[in-house]
Amino acid sequence: MIDDVYDFGLDHIIDTIRRRRAETIGLQFPDGFKRKAIKVSEEIEERTGSRVVISANSCFGACDIDTGLLESVDLLFQFGHAEIPNIQAENVIFVEAESSIDLLPVLTKAIDVVGARVGLVSTAQFVHKLPDVKRYLADHGIRGVISSGDARIAHPGLVLGCNFSAVPDCDEYLYIGTGDFHALGVSLTTKKPVWIADPEINEIRKPDVDKVLRKRCAAIERSLDAQSFGILVSTKIGQCRKDLAFELRCKAEEHGLDAHILFADMITPEALAPFRVDAFVNTACPRIAIDNTAVFPVPVLTPVEFEVVIGVRKWDNLVFDEIP
Repeated sequence: MIDDVYDFGLDHIIDTIRRRRAETIGLQFPDGFKRKAIKVSEEIEERTGSRVVISANSCFGACDIDTGLLESVDLLFQFGHAEIPNIQAENVIFVEAESSIDLLPVLTKAIDVVGARVGLVSTAQFVHKLPDVKRYLADHGIRGVISSGDARIAHPGLVLGCNFSAVPDCDEYLYIGTGDFHALGVSLTTKKPVWIADPEINEIRKPDVDKVLRKRCAAIERSLDAQSFGILVSTKIGQCRKDLAFELRCKAEEHGLDAHILFADMITPEALAPFRVDAFVNTACPRIAIDNTAVFPVPVLTPVEFEVVIGVRKWDNLVFDEIP
C-alpha cells in the first residue's frame, strides 16, 4: 500500500497502462504528495514493465499540467486534483487521491456550530464524502446543501482556488478539508461565514478573512498613484487568460497609464525582478495575489482590484477573482 489515508489508484493506473499499451509513463504530483512519487513509480514499473518519468516541476492544480513532460510520454497521470472538464488535455489522467480519513470526529464538532441550513463544499480529496456528510447532518436536524458548478467543475460541491461556482446560495458554509485557502475563497466570494471542518487535525475553525481583506486594501491603496503596470499572464494550460490581459492593457492605456504584458510559466519575484513597474496585475492563479503578494517588491493586484485602482469599479463592488 502506497498510503494508508489517500488512495493513489494504483490498480486503475496499472489497468489503464496495460489496456492502452503505454510504454512511457509520466507522473505529476503536488508538493504534498511528491514524497510518494518514487514508491508509485517503482510499483508501476514493476507491475507493467513501462518506463516512468516523474515531473519535478510545480503542480498547483489540474490547471497546471506539465505539458513539456506530456510531449515525452504516452500517458501522464496527475495526482491530487480533479479534472477540469473545459480544459482539453489528451493523454492526461487525473487521480484524485481520495481520502479515507474518518470524518465523524470533526462532524460531531461541526453540528454544534452550524445553523439549520448550511452549504457543503470541499476539494478533490473529500468531495466524494459530501453526500455522507449531508446524510449525517440530516440525522441531526441540519439541512446540508450541495450544488453543481460551471464547466470548470467536475463534481457537485467541488471548489477550486480559482472557481467557486459550485457554492450554493446559503447563509453559511461548511468546508470539509485541510488548509484555509479554499474556505477563504468561499468567504471572500460570498461575503458569508464559512466553517472549516479539518479532519486531519480534528478542528473546527474559521478563516481569517479580515486579515486578508486588510492586505488587499493595502495593495490597492499602494497602487492608486501607480503609472506603470506589468500585466502577468501564465502559460500554464488552465491559467492562461491572455485575452483578459489585453483587455486590461487597453483599459490602462485609456486612462493614460503605461502597461506591459509579461508571460511566464512560474510567476515568481525572481522572474519579475528585472521589470521596473509600479505594480503588477495578475491574471494567472488568484492565489499568487492572495497568498504570496508579500514576497513581491511592488503590489500584485487581481484584475478586479486593478479596475478599482483605475476608477472603473467601485470599492463596494470588489469581488474575488475567478477563472470560469
